[in-house]
Amino acid sequence: MRTHTVIDSPVGPLTLVASDGVLCGVYMDEQRHRPVEEIFGPRDDSRTHAAIEQLAAYFDGDLTDFDLPLALHGTEFQRRVWTELTKIPYGETTTYGELAERLGRPSAARAVGLANGRNPISIIVPCHRVIGSTGNLTGYGGGLPRKRFLLAFEKGTPVLL
Repeated sequence: MRTHTVIDSPVGPLTLVASDGVLCGVYMDEQRHRPVEEIFGPRDDSRTHAAIEQLAAYFDGDLTDFDLPLALHGTEFQRRVWTELTKIPYGETTTYGELAERLGRPSAARAVGLANGRNPISIIVPCHRVIGSTGNLTGYGGGLPRKRFLLAFEKGTPVLL
């Protein structure tokens, strides 16, 4: 059974979705690839209490590593990419190509980018930490202003959203 809640954050409202009590989605408003709200289930703030607390601590600057059980629903390749994303340290970035190499698929940078764009658990699975090979910010499901904000926030030099 899926349930959801909506919380405020510096990047706008976040919809947290749990499946049988395990976090399976963190979606920004107007996020690309955001599922239709009908599949989020009824509102129930109690199913995502730990995620709410950890996201609050993250945005307060008190948490750099999330420790939550996650239900990552996607293809095997997508889940491998999303798992690898969780290994990118707070405040650091990597490129799509570097991520593809770490997965043992050096020519799959484009596929990594597509999987990255479908990440269902934004911020906690830090797809915002992946940048282009030139160092430029490239696509982000939540929009480039949010990606810029999150990267600057993690480096301790916040920018206005």
